[in-house]
Amino acid sequence: MAELNTGDGGGKKGGKVRSKKANAKVDLTAMVDLAFLLITFFMLTTTLSKPQSMSLGLPDKNEKGEDIKVDENRTMTVLLGDNNKLVFYMGLLSTPLAGPKDLVFGKDGIRQELLKRKKEVLAYSTAKGKPDQGMIVIIKPSKKSNYKNVIDILDEMAISDVPTYTIVNDFSPEETKLLEGKQE
Repeated sequence: MAELNTGDGGGKKGGKVRSKKANAKVDLTAMVDLAFLLITFFMLTTTLSKPQSMSLGLPDKNEKGEDIKVDENRTMTVLLGDNNKLVFYMGLLSTPLAGPKDLVFGKDGIRQELLKRKKEVLAYSTAKGKPDQGMIVIIKPSKKSNYKNVIDILDEMAISDVPTYTIVNDFSPEETKLLEGKQE
């Protein structure tokens, strides 16, 4: 049992004789029990923050189980290197429609280019009679790129409202040379 003693400690003082006061005792057991009950109650009734996750859409396959071929006029490839380097090109690297070109993160760099290319792809798809087909962005982070750059490019995809993008980790030798050549 927990108690609080408020006695005078038994020290003798010289002089007058005083009547002895009774020690006041306070039983703290009930307060401790109540504190633990309240802690338990709030721990069990509190909602914890839910983990945040991104929705993941996997690519479709045709009836034969093969990957669907995509028009290179709709694809934009973004290469991420070390030291916040960003290189993009449209189409295939052997015959690029635009680029390869160094860019920076932000509204005057990759975002401006994404919005410009998105309009071009929309015009191209409309001319082909398929206005519902938008731009596809392939993001390729190198082993030297950092996590912040990947998050920044995903943020740019959300800001630019690019619905279809993918993260791929396989580099062709030409892309590796391009990324290393641009960084020197």
